Amino acid sequence: MSWKIRKGEHRDIEAIAGFQVAMAWETEEYALGKETVLAGVTAVMDDPSKGHYWLAETDQGVIASLLTLPEWSEWRNGQVWWIHSVYVVPQARKQGVFRSLYQHLQQVVRDEPSYRGLRLYVEKTNHAAQKVYRSLGMNDEHYALFEWMPYD
Repeated sequence: MSWKIRKGEHRDIEAIAGFQVAMAWETEEYALGKETVLAGVTAVMDDPSKGHYWLAETDQGVIASLLTLPEWSEWRNGQVWWIHSVYVVPQARKQGVFRSLYQHLQQVVRDEPSYRGLRLYVEKTNHAAQKVYRSLGMNDEHYALFEWMPYD
């Protein structure tokens, strides 16, 4: 299977939203409302300052997506990109699709002097994803994530 990496476009909103609904169920058995997710994906597409979707696509269609969100780092005087909402369709897993997406983002960061790096968070019980992230040279040595979500 071969694929190319590209930025998401408005025509991809349905596919990306579908991936998010599937990912939430697969990883947390959490049923997301499709209309809410469609509105959320559309909001990103309509306002690129919110972030960017990146896709892996074959001749048959989109097989993976992820979202990058900017965070300003005063310590680094530049942007760090948070990777969110990673999803690879089941039949394309363990073939290097996420690795390709990640390496593409690494190159984007290297090519733009104002970008400083990449971060992501992962569900504590998602050991398979953690293994992949470690194999790509990422680590979990610096921070623990805390959150408050009153409107889950």
